Amino acid sequence: MPELPEVEAARRAVEEHCSGKRIKKAVVADDPKVIDGVSSSEFEAALLGKQIVGVHRKGKNMWLLLDSPPFPSFQFGMTGAVYIKGVAVTKYKRSAVKETDEWPSKYSKVFIELDDGLELSFTDKRRFARVRLLTDPTSVPPISELGPDALLEPMTVDELAEALSKKKIAIKKLLLDQAGIHPLETASKLPKEKCATLHKCIQEVIEWAVQVDAESSLFPLNWLFHYRWGKKPGKANGRRIDFITAGGRTTAYVPALQKLSGGAGALRADDKQRRQTSKRKKGSDEVDGSASEEEEAKESVKVKKQQNPRASGRKSSAKKKPDVSNDGSDDPENDESDEDEERKKVSKTVKKKEASERTSKKKSEATGTTKKHTKRAK
Repeated sequence: MPELPEVEAARRAVEEHCSGKRIKKAVVADDPKVIDGVSSSEFEAALLGKQIVGVHRKGKNMWLLLDSPPFPSFQFGMTGAVYIKGVAVTKYKRSAVKETDEWPSKYSKVFIELDDGLELSFTDKRRFARVRLLTDPTSVPPISELGPDALLEPMTVDELAEALSKKKIAIKKLLLDQAGIHPLETASKLPKEKCATLHKCIQEVIEWAVQVDAESSLFPLNWLFHYRWGKKPGKANGRRIDFITAGGRTTAYVPALQKLSGGAGALRADDKQRRQTSKRKKGSDEVDGSASEEEEAKESVKVKKQQNPRASGRKSSAKKKPDVSNDGSDDPENDESDEDEERKKVSKTVKKKEASERTSKKKSEATGTTKKHTKRAK
């Protein structure tokens, strides 16, 4: 999902290209799941004629400061993204809209045309983003409930150590890091020197990512980011990458660099997590081929039905209601990654297919046996 650097890159792009200009046209999607607490018509009316005087961000929330309230606020969620026509803006890969796609995108939630003709759009493929119209975005949730911004209000080493000392959960669940700390390390047990290392790495990673506008190809080659989801088992700078589950997420780490303290009990827990994750990944790899065939078959049937509506036994409708789902999921957002969700869906589909094949095979065998008995009787 988009992280702080991606949202900061979007903020900077909007500030550079849109500040000082007036909103000539606004089109807000009729999608109450994303457009929170206000109708699309009210939202549009609140934007028309207003001048953009600034663009602000805290955490993964961005809002436009207009010449008078209320102000549009964007919580990016899992696939929120900002597009400015003709301007390159870094986007999270899963939310990317191709240049060849229609403009504005069918996934657009807020489209704005400025007085000089420049156009921008906030899109959200999976509809986990939230767009609000607020008088003071910083005084109400979710922004009012956020801690210090890691870029704008960095904590000191002592403040970080104090905060971690109160958290008796795995550090990965609390904080995803690049600091050579084992993902299952208990946050409250981190010694001061490791807190200092974590603090230093947080600042370095965020500052570097923001400096290159979150363009991942420009991240340092020694970052685990480049190797963790490649060929498995993989290596990072010659060292083995292992996979475990931490905080409900598949987690890559380098055992040679990220060692778990806490004695034999902690090491056994680490080994158990690694074996369980390995089994799950092996199962996912085994079903990939069958899943692809199943998806292709479904797509083929779908295309045939679209080409010949009567084949489905239903009359085609002349009018079609607008689809606000935008290919998104209505399931509530949870802690699992997109990859884990996709694997579950694939596994479920393949199991159904295998069960159907077994049933067909049994029916076929039963039919063959019946025919043999009939011939003998004759």
